[in-house]
Amino acid sequence: MYRYRSGLRFLSFTSTIGKTKWDPTVSLELNHPTLFLLEKCGSRDHFKQILGQMMRSNLIGQTFPMSRLISYSSTSDPANLDMAILLFSHFTPNPNLYIYNTMISALSFSFGQAFPVYNSILRSCIWPDKHTLLYLLKASNHISEAMQIHCHAFVLGLVSYGYLQNSLMKIYIENGQIRLAEKLFLRKQSPDVASFNIMIVGYAKKGCTLEAIRLFYKMMNSGLEPDEFTALGLLVCCGQLADVQLGKSVHAWMERRKKVSSSNMILGNALLDMYVKCKEFQLARRTFDALEVKDAVSWNTIMSGLAKVGQLESARTLFNHMPNRDIISWNSLIAGYAQNGDYMMMRELFINMILDNVKPDNITLINLVSAAAEVGAIDQGRWIHGVVVRMGMMMDEFLGSVLIDMYCKCGSIERALTVFREVREKDVTVWTTMITGLAFHGHGRKALELFSEMHGEVTPNEVTFVAVLTACSHCGIVDEGLELFNSMKENYGIEPRIEHYGCLVDLFARSGRLAQAKDVIEKMPMAPSRSIWGAILSACRTHGNLEMAEIASRELLKLEPEKEGGYVLLSNIYAATKKWSYSDKIRDIMESRGVKKTAGRSSVVVDGINHDFVAADKQHPRWLDIQSTLISLNSEMRLAADFSVKFIPRLLEVS
Repeated sequence: MYRYRSGLRFLSFTSTIGKTKWDPTVSLELNHPTLFLLEKCGSRDHFKQILGQMMRSNLIGQTFPMSRLISYSSTSDPANLDMAILLFSHFTPNPNLYIYNTMISALSFSFGQAFPVYNSILRSCIWPDKHTLLYLLKASNHISEAMQIHCHAFVLGLVSYGYLQNSLMKIYIENGQIRLAEKLFLRKQSPDVASFNIMIVGYAKKGCTLEAIRLFYKMMNSGLEPDEFTALGLLVCCGQLADVQLGKSVHAWMERRKKVSSSNMILGNALLDMYVKCKEFQLARRTFDALEVKDAVSWNTIMSGLAKVGQLESARTLFNHMPNRDIISWNSLIAGYAQNGDYMMMRELFINMILDNVKPDNITLINLVSAAAEVGAIDQGRWIHGVVVRMGMMMDEFLGSVLIDMYCKCGSIERALTVFREVREKDVTVWTTMITGLAFHGHGRKALELFSEMHGEVTPNEVTFVAVLTACSHCGIVDEGLELFNSMKENYGIEPRIEHYGCLVDLFARSGRLAQAKDVIEKMPMAPSRSIWGAILSACRTHGNLEMAEIASRELLKLEPEKEGGYVLLSNIYAATKKWSYSDKIRDIMESRGVKKTAGRSSVVVDGINHDFVAADKQHPRWLDIQSTLISLNSEMRLAADFSVKFIPRLLEVS
């Protein structure tokens, strides 16, 4: 396709490069009639006619006319690029640097096609200039290509060119190499405003907020005047830090210098996003109302912010007034109702979304499945799973893990395993979710088998070990659990954290090895948490160890004297050992300290609505119906009991 293409290496360089000069004998003046027509060309057909005229006039093959032809065909319309490639490859025997640069620029949007042209430059002994490397940077798709271009800039003596340095810094930041960009910035003798802005915005987007702010102060001290791009980076930092005071200062600075107006949509949206992240919704609303032009980002930013903090009525009002709702708009509102536990409203929004011809994505379905899991509505979860299947959506690791979690929480382990097998690319989250589900349903051996199977696929992480140790604890698999705990650091380089020590203590405590559990607590490198002492106290009740219970209770009450759990457990342990006076004393201590036992609560999901019940609670709106049903059930149970007492002995006598 290109000249000099055979036998070339990417960015190969020769040692015999020499500079070529412009040859006036092969150039023509622009006032040639045919070239004058070319400057006014307006269509592909017209261009073909001019090309034919130039062929008849013997202008084809001469450098200057070819540069004009290639320039027009490569920049006028993407549809004409094929003609530029044809002219360059077959009708330009002596291309100059301008022609080469034109072709590299035109091909910079085509994957891998610009670099062979650059190799042709090097083979032709023509010196590339700063424009060549800039166009080549636009064509680079990998950090390795950008680094090679950087090396060539050194060799060619072009590395000091400011715009090229800034372009390299930007590419390094976009590819996650912020330290390389930092080194390049520090080597600049006199960084300009653009250099500072690239680094400030880059730091902000990568979450390096403190570095961005320090660089801003350095910029101010160097005497440079910040502009709207500087303000953009600072606003991102303020939002990440949730520092509304600093954000207000940036806002005031922008107003004083007139760096932002109501028509600057990008900066206006950044200001709006900052106030939303700082939860300053009055200021956010004023900023939103002041925007002359509002795009989908503006509407989604304030609406999703309100939904996240539970202001669902305000969020719904904005949603209803949106001129155009995209998938982000629907997902933001659905997520807000999910956070509020309003599953029925989520389902209504989902149906309206389908009717509005907006195709749900994985985020939509993840929100719906997670909400169904929280309320234990397996019928709703299965319905959403059916939607996934009918729509032919890919079962990726995120959607797969939430479906597995939903089925496990709803008690359907078999369906969870079916989904687990359907996920093609399982990451550590998918494996851990399935192991956790098996653990909490008492399938300890199956969880251990799955953990062994996992080794051939992915490496377990800290959460995986919490799940598998929990499986061992719930099923009394003590020796294997201890072996797994010891293997964490030795085989996987994972330092056990307090959660893992808690699982180990629970493992020993449940199996009745309370002395070993206490030994673990004494030797662990961090202070035991309330859950660890709670596990000991609960095990003491099961195994009747009063001495250890008193120790655990004292430590637990030091950590949470206002919680009722420790008091109640210890009181029950005294009652179980018939030490009634001690049990009553614990209850008196609770009363004197104002600690009240939280009433037990039952819940049931009916038509997607979660109904909570507390003993003797008459606040439910359908209490009379509930009471009537209970009386009816009680009567039927009495009749059944009477029947059993009267007739079963007679039946036995007859038999």
